[in-house]
Order: sequence, then C-alpha cells, then structure tokens
Amino acid sequence: MPEINPCMVCVEGLVKTRRQSESAFELEVPRFTVLRGQMAAVVGDSGCGKSTLLDMLALVMAPTRVARFRINPDAGPPCDVAALWERGDEGALARLRRSTLGYVLQTGGLLPFLNVRGNICLPGRIKGDGVSPERLKALARRMGVGNCLERMPLTLSIGQRQRVAILRALAHRPRLLLADEPTASVDKSRARAIMDDMQRLARDEGVAVVVVTHDLDLVMDRADLAYTFDTVQVSDQTTRSVCRRLREKIS
Repeated sequence: MPEINPCMVCVEGLVKTRRQSESAFELEVPRFTVLRGQMAAVVGDSGCGKSTLLDMLALVMAPTRVARFRINPDAGPPCDVAALWERGDEGALARLRRSTLGYVLQTGGLLPFLNVRGNICLPGRIKGDGVSPERLKALARRMGVGNCLERMPLTLSIGQRQRVAILRALAHRPRLLLADEPTASVDKSRARAIMDDMQRLARDEGVAVVVVTHDLDLVMDRADLAYTFDTVQVSDQTTRSVCRRLREKIS
C-alpha cells in the first residue's frame, strides 16, 4: 500500500484581496501546513485576516491567486484544490467539504429543533455514511455528554453545547477540523477543558485541527504549531496582512 502523506493541508503563495468602496485588504499566506494529528493555532487581533484564512481553508471562499493548495484525504492522491478553484468546479469542492471537513462555530451552531443525537448525526447523514450508534455513544461518553443525547440544545449549558458541537464536527470522521473561536463564549476553566478535549479527541482520530483564537495563552501549551499575522498600512486605502509561523512545539 502507498504511504499516507502526513501533510493534511499544504498552502503556498496564497493571496486574497478584498475591497470595500475605496479600501482594500490584502492577505498574504506564503506557506501554511498542518500535519495529521496536529493542532495548529491561528492567533491575532480582529481584522488581521484570521476569518478570511479559515474561510479559504473551509473551501467557501476562493483566493485571488494561489501557487499551491492541497488537501490529503485518506484514500487516493492529494486533492489539488487550486485546480478546482481555477476551473470553478463547485461540485467537487462541495464533495470535498462534505467528506473531509468538520467545522466548529464560535457559538456552537446547534440546530434548536434537533436533539443532541440528531445534531451530532446530521453531518454523517449529509455525507451519506451515517454515524454508528456505538461510535456515537462512545464519543458522547468520552466528551462527558453521554447522558445528554435525547436533550434539546436549549437545555444544555454553554460548555455542554460546545462539546456537542465538537462531537458533531468529528463524528462523521472528517480529516480536517476547523474551529472558529470555539471557546469565546465560556470562562477560562471551561475553555481550557474544551480545548484539551478537542486536542485529545482529534489527535486520537488522526485529524488535523486548525483553531482560530485571539487568546494566545489558551493555546500556547496545547497547539503543536501556531501562526500569526504582521499587519501594515501600505497606503491610506490599502492594508496588508502577512501570515507567518509563530512557533512550533518542541516535543
């Protein structure tokens, strides 16, 4: 059997320019990589380009230009995302999102009319694979919400809702987990617990994780590598932000 490429995401030479009226914001990403089982933190102040980068990793926003953008699923050769964007293959991009990505929103984003079980199983139903009852129960117990499967989201605490949101993002076995400020709505102790849970579960599942946060202290001892942004005002109308590697954990 061919060796599985450990690099889940490999981005090089990416530029995204966004314009509003006479103002322009340009994000440059010279290189961005995340390996299987790694947690990468993306940190920075508001307006530096964190959400723009996450939207492109989520395949919902196309870059202005990019030299290389590849995602490695479990089976087959790496997927050339840059080529899919170049030829406007929305069908292939949608299939890649369904099969490869998991997403945790800042507020959880649970559907209020589905119980916890229904919320967790929804991505699997969309993907077409489903989630086995055994996997669902095992993951729920591990995340401390095993007794909540029949409850509705509004009856849960904020911390419970975030754990359910993480389970929903992981239950259908994605290979890349994206989390947008997943602990912004909880206190520090709950934030640390949620981040630890997400890190352990994702690592055990062999998932690459990208966490966007403004809280550097929260991720410094948990993330395997971190990226930040250098933002400069190029002119009265143009702001440029360059994404760079901040550091990598030494094991």
